[in-house]
Amino acid sequence: MKIFVNIFLGFFIFETVDAVPITDTVIYDSEFYEEPLGELLHPFVYFENEQSDQLETETGTALPSVTHESSSSSPLAEEPEEEASTPKLIDGSSALGSGVLRPQSHEDLPTCLLCTCLGTTVYCDDRELYVIPPLPKKTMYFYSRYNRIRRINRNDFSNLSNLKRIDLTGNFISEIHEDAFRRLPQLQELVLRENRIRQLPELPSTLTFIDISKNRLGRRGIRNEAFKDLHKLQHLYITDNNLDHIPLPLPESLQALHLQNNNIQEMHEDTFCKMKDFNYVRRPLEDIRLDGNPINLSKTPYAYMCLPRLPVGNLI
Repeated sequence: MKIFVNIFLGFFIFETVDAVPITDTVIYDSEFYEEPLGELLHPFVYFENEQSDQLETETGTALPSVTHESSSSSPLAEEPEEEASTPKLIDGSSALGSGVLRPQSHEDLPTCLLCTCLGTTVYCDDRELYVIPPLPKKTMYFYSRYNRIRRINRNDFSNLSNLKRIDLTGNFISEIHEDAFRRLPQLQELVLRENRIRQLPELPSTLTFIDISKNRLGRRGIRNEAFKDLHKLQHLYITDNNLDHIPLPLPESLQALHLQNNNIQEMHEDTFCKMKDFNYVRRPLEDIRLDGNPINLSKTPYAYMCLPRLPVGNLI
């Protein structure tokens, strides 16, 4: 009897231990791995394949396409040479901004990429320029200060009928073509300070402001009656030029005349006034600077009788 009981218990334990793992394993696999796991992996596998296809497209298709275009488009390589020989004006609404394609400079850039174009104003200050770049037709104000420009050519400002101000301060300009400014119908302000100019060209009658200080005009740099027909001129600055005389006649519109630090030694009594008309009064001319010249202003007191203020200078 005891043997029979032991056999029965052994058989029962064996059946219990053997059955439980098999049942749990089957249920676990069928519910969590066979179907759900397949659904989770499918999107991942698909994404990986898609990413692989994109990579193949980029590396196998796109790059050879670019290479093929760059090697087969020979006209593109010739275009800069064409622009270099013939500057092309571009309207202000172009993709390059309000500017022009200039001849190729050492920077090899168009004017409005090399410089700064804001509306009708072009700023080319401190850009290591050796020449004046072609400007947009609508340019009204041009600044090219502190560059290395040595000459102003005849056509540097051609076809710029709207140009009102030119500022070329701090260059190396020693030569200006006679017609460089004469064909500018609206030019009002001309600033050529700190250059090496020896001869002033003919100037348009529209000018109201001229600053040619710190140049090398000397005795012959300003022709006779150079400012006579400038009936709108209000400010004239010719300091530090080694002048030995006051350029006459001066227009009636003049308000400020700065001639300090020159070599002016004498002045005529009719320099500013009219000796035959003692009732003549020159009210606009209120600012005259003659300090820094070897001249004694007290020797010609009648030269200032028509002025609202005495000139600044040596009275001893």
